[in-house]
Amino acid sequence: MDIAIDLGSDRTRVFIENKGKVLDEASVVTYDVDTNEIFAVGDKAYSMIGKTPLGIKAVHPLDSGVIAQSDLVEDMVSILLKEVCTVKVVMPRVITAIPCDITEVEKRAVVNSVSSFGVRRVYLIESPKAAAIGCGFDITSPHGILIADIGSGTADIAVLSLGGISVSKTVKHAGNAMDDEIVKYIRKKYNLIIGTNMAESCKKAIGCVKAPDEEKTFRVKGRDAVSGMPRFVDVTSSEIKEAITEIALGIVAAIKDVLEKTPPELIGDIYTDGIILTGGLAKLSGLARIISESTKLKVRIHKEAADCVIAGCGKSIKYIEEVEKPKQKGLTPILAAY
Repeated sequence: MDIAIDLGSDRTRVFIENKGKVLDEASVVTYDVDTNEIFAVGDKAYSMIGKTPLGIKAVHPLDSGVIAQSDLVEDMVSILLKEVCTVKVVMPRVITAIPCDITEVEKRAVVNSVSSFGVRRVYLIESPKAAAIGCGFDITSPHGILIADIGSGTADIAVLSLGGISVSKTVKHAGNAMDDEIVKYIRKKYNLIIGTNMAESCKKAIGCVKAPDEEKTFRVKGRDAVSGMPRFVDVTSSEIKEAITEIALGIVAAIKDVLEKTPPELIGDIYTDGIILTGGLAKLSGLARIISESTKLKVRIHKEAADCVIAGCGKSIKYIEEVEKPKQKGLTPILAAY
């Protein structure tokens, strides 16, 4: 049995060969600060953020696409995999996605976290490659593809050809950074302190980076910074646009940087096909439009944008044998095996 894992800053997804995607849970762990005992992981732990008593913490152990608290990630992966791997006859081989700009130490942290479950071998693939495969592209062909995988922790932008990455750039300010900016904006403008979960709900409901055709409102609830009493305010989509546009423009600038460094022949392919957006943030209202206006290229959003990486990791399982038998000639998108 072979397994694919997408360890995202916001969500952890698991794909099992011949079964498809079997798990999609929040990348959150709730634990006791003194004893390190795990109380909950996944969606159950996510519902506890900001609501835990003293001595108990609910945290995202992954930050900006890399592991921030390795022990917690190991526990989270082991617990989640035990939920879906009920029968463990042999140690599985695992393929997992990583950001493009990642150090050897950060790679090893990912490998160690996944290995804690007891696996035979771990294979790494860059997120844009997995996303492109998940979209149905043949990345082993000599045809340029520009894909921007925009998630909560990072935005990975890469030009792919012949199974490899020609040019890439990783932006470490994406969806989670937008949530933080919304929290700061509401505090500054309304003297209202809200949590990141409330900010994320607001972003999903009315978030946009272009002037909306129809103004929407969302009620945010929190604590008054002056009186300390509970209070709510109704914020508009234009206000949220003001809070998050700067981060969106940073992603657009990174895409333009990648295009400027791309070889001319590959640019020709990209001009024909356009830019493909994947990841949970790809469907943010107006994001595709500002990318298109800035680059003068057509931009397409995959209909299952959030699941492209895990789907690509699952499809990449077939390349494991080529890595195991290097004498077999062929292009493989898998970056490394550990």
